[in-house]
Amino acid sequence: MKLLDEEREEPEINLTSLIDVVFLLLIFFMVSTTFEQHALLRLDLPEAATAETETLPDVVELIITGEGQIYLGDQQLVDERRSTIQAALGERFAERPEQVLVIRADGNATHRLVVRALDAAAAEGIRRVSIATVEESGNNP
Repeated sequence: MKLLDEEREEPEINLTSLIDVVFLLLIFFMVSTTFEQHALLRLDLPEAATAETETLPDVVELIITGEGQIYLGDQQLVDERRSTIQAALGERFAERPEQVLVIRADGNATHRLVVRALDAAAAEGIRRVSIATVEESGNNP
């Protein structure tokens, strides 16, 4: 009888497979996470005394730099023609027309490009358009 008790081993828990699964989940979530793209371009947004902070859930950003480059999201458009902007907006809004278009134009961007972007949005039937500004700092007259 004594031999049976000596041969018994204590059960042990092997955590190797659990650690592997957790590691794979961590990698999956890191790869599938989207990150904000605001740091890619440096824009000096115009100031507005009546600027309102608004969080919009479903936003498409049209970025106009001071050098005249136009980006839709993180994709740079090939040129600044109205037809190019309109085609890009049409593609983006075809699936989900309820999205909001936010125009983020640099303070040094030409008025012509901002108007062209607004005109292209109107031609595509986009009715929810917002222009991004920053709150006025108070030291300007």
